[in-house]
Amino acid sequence: MPAPVLIIQTGDANQTLKSSYGGYAQQIQSAAGLCADDIEVVTVCEGQVLRAPRSYRAVIITGSPAMVTDREDWSERTAEWLREAAQQQMPMFGICYGHQLLTHAFGGEVGYNPCGRAAGTMHVEMLDCCRKDPLLAELPPSFPAHMLHMQSVLRPQADATVMARSPMDPHHMLKHADNIYSTQFHPEFSPDFVRAHLNYYADVYRGCGIDAHALCDKVRDTPQSTGLLRRFLALHARR
Repeated sequence: MPAPVLIIQTGDANQTLKSSYGGYAQQIQSAAGLCADDIEVVTVCEGQVLRAPRSYRAVIITGSPAMVTDREDWSERTAEWLREAAQQQMPMFGICYGHQLLTHAFGGEVGYNPCGRAAGTMHVEMLDCCRKDPLLAELPPSFPAHMLHMQSVLRPQADATVMARSPMDPHHMLKHADNIYSTQFHPEFSPDFVRAHLNYYADVYRGCGIDAHALCDKVRDTPQSTGLLRRFLALHARR
């Protein structure tokens, strides 16, 4: 049996959304085309311990309601593990919190997005450097993606390459190494999940000056971003 794909779970949806749409790890498993025997989920935010990086063939890091800047013990321990995994050339893909945590682990800066809270479906603009990138070359110059976040990458580490931007974030996708990528958007979320999230937290968004119900009307399918996880594993997962 091949080594499993590790899903580092840094947080999860609330129980109401989870019961209808699955947790973050389950949604990643589905979007990546993996079966239960293909993965190992380690919920680091609940104190579960990661095995040595060599135990896995690739790593995907979930989003989270937590904030990287809170420097929780579990988060800092995970950042240390990510640095070790990078030294061993482990293929990794970070999503939202995972995007920020990889940046923090490698020496960049994360904080609250000065443009405010991002939610719903927005367009991501690819940069010219993507044209020769094996993972990203097939993507169109602009495509829709789902976003639900308050913090973002304020300053990538010196050796990172910015691959994409969005209207609210100039560092929306990063390439940290030949086989390490991260996105602020969520390739794993379905339109139905995003609409359900916006409706559930409509009062919270209203308090931030955001009309969640109006955003629901703009939520759409995101086939280009959804395909990223499968392509990443096909290109980079260790055999």
